[in-house]
Amino acid sequence: MSRTVLVLGAGIGGIVAAETLRKLLPASDRVIAVDRAGQHFFPPSLLWLMVGERTPEEFSRPLDRLHRYGIEFRRGNVTRIDPAQREVEIDGQFLRADALVIALGAEYAPGAIPGLAEAGLCIYTMEGATAIRDALARFSGGRIVILTAAPQYKCPAAPYETALLVDNYLCKRGLREKTTIEFFAAEPRPMFVTGPELGAAVRGMIEARGIAYHPEHQIKEVDATNRRIAFANGVEMEFDLLLYVPPHRAPAVVREAGLTNESGWVPVDRHTLQTQFDNVFAIGDITTIPLKMGRPLPKAGVFAHGQAEVVAHNIAHAWTGKGTTRQFTGEGMCFIETGGPKTPIFSGTTSKAVFLLFVKTFLSNFGS
Repeated sequence: MSRTVLVLGAGIGGIVAAETLRKLLPASDRVIAVDRAGQHFFPPSLLWLMVGERTPEEFSRPLDRLHRYGIEFRRGNVTRIDPAQREVEIDGQFLRADALVIALGAEYAPGAIPGLAEAGLCIYTMEGATAIRDALARFSGGRIVILTAAPQYKCPAAPYETALLVDNYLCKRGLREKTTIEFFAAEPRPMFVTGPELGAAVRGMIEARGIAYHPEHQIKEVDATNRRIAFANGVEMEFDLLLYVPPHRAPAVVREAGLTNESGWVPVDRHTLQTQFDNVFAIGDITTIPLKMGRPLPKAGVFAHGQAEVVAHNIAHAWTGKGTTRQFTGEGMCFIETGGPKTPIFSGTTSKAVFLLFVKTFLSNFGS
């Protein structure tokens, strides 16, 4: 009997899920991947694009290449999801699946902050990173503000890496002494869920470069004409160049399907990634998994990758009886790109300590 698995979204999690399923399932079963974009790009490389060390072509690939691996690719907008029936509408066409993997990611909502999109450049999009590259090439000095618009966002290290890479870029161009860099964080410390020791270390890296760090500053609005930011605590700051991490939310089609909870994200079984609906799974940035400390598991590609492998192996085992079931453990690894030579962050250590502490911290907080 032939079965169909439908993967919605072809980001890191969706690609890994589709490719792993294709390897594990018999050829008679269909694996269909859906995405509104025709190209897949590797998001961490946006940081290097911003400072002119990568081009979009170096980290982008056409999604129709999936056909080479026996995966059917459908380009289109997911306009409706019926999780109870595992039925999806894609630009007016309906597909029904035996298993559904939702990997649609986080949607950016800069419009939630008045003036933000008009005044600043988004760190997390291809368009924004390209615009930042061009703006930095024209920049001759002044004040650069980097901010996170909400306390929780994907890839917790990225805005801090942005600050360090921008600092290094300006140093190489001989503009650092002509530039003030201010970092305004909605969160109380860098990468909060990793604990106070690592947070203090990353803050130290930032401040050692002469970057002013302002935690717990929630942006209220931006005056694009006068280039002025107002924060909820009454602080105001002028800028010449504004780089931001936007607020995130689940896509409307997911919210309208009744898949989200009070957090605004999709709750899943922390070990299997199954939603409240049978044979409907959600992976990656769209999910919420609480940690022991009370905060959710960070949204990051390394976790999406691991979740995708768990889901793919469990679907294949259920359908074929081969292999073994797997559980997601919350294990993840990360490093911080500082730009230039290695930077000490603990006595006698270099930035590799960040990588080691990430692994330890996420495992100890994952819970049962």
